[in-house]
Amino acid sequence: MHYPPFEAAPASIRRGSRWQRAALVFVFLWFFFGGLAHFLFTDAEMRIVPPELPSPRALVLVSGLFELIGAAGLLRERTRRMAGWGLMLLTIAVTPANVYMLRVHEQFPVPEWLLWLRLPFQLVLLWLIFRGSRWRASRPLYR
Repeated sequence: MHYPPFEAAPASIRRGSRWQRAALVFVFLWFFFGGLAHFLFTDAEMRIVPPELPSPRALVLVSGLFELIGAAGLLRERTRRMAGWGLMLLTIAVTPANVYMLRVHEQFPVPEWLLWLRLPFQLVLLWLIFRGSRWRASRPLYR
């Protein structure tokens, strides 16, 4: 069934599972703290931006802002699906930075194996975003 992104699914649709809720919480925390890192550690984040891309500072700040907006969008059922789609697009958009970081791994204090592991984790993250952004609570997450 298809529901517009800013419209909650009808109450007759089955509620989400615990695993979906866990995915939602993980995705929220991932992007909330990741987005904050873009503002708190801007210079370090700029080193990850491939040199072919213009305005690394602006790219870091804009992507951090989108991460925070996406995380906030996950909190309301009405905006959760759209936030999920946005975070999936953002995850795909930052993949070149992850590939660049792997290519010049000697410039970063991160084990090379961890950078290799990060690439397939992008697929796991996309799946978690997709599943978590479709979770429906039996009652609101907050009032």
